[in-house]
Amino acid sequence: MLLITCPWCGPRNETEYHYGGQAHVPHPENPGELTDEQWAAYVFYRDNPKGPFAERWMHGTGCRRWFNVLRDTATHAVLTTYRLDEPRPGGNR
Repeated sequence: MLLITCPWCGPRNETEYHYGGQAHVPHPENPGELTDEQWAAYVFYRDNPKGPFAERWMHGTGCRRWFNVLRDTATHAVLTTYRLDEPRPGGNR
């Protein structure tokens, strides 16, 4: 079981949260101009690294706010959490 620290509510069990996918995925500037292949890449393809990975989570049974989690995908260790308006600690990805 993961212990995830909500930036507003503090540490809580992972069962209180909902996973929202990869964080920091930029929205296309002109989505209407994308080809089907480009649109599919934006919607369906995400990074899958081994190691630190930025993810979006929502505190569903608490404040219901979205925030980012930097988690090591190899060990499942939560390295840090941060609000959506804060930059990713240690750079991007």
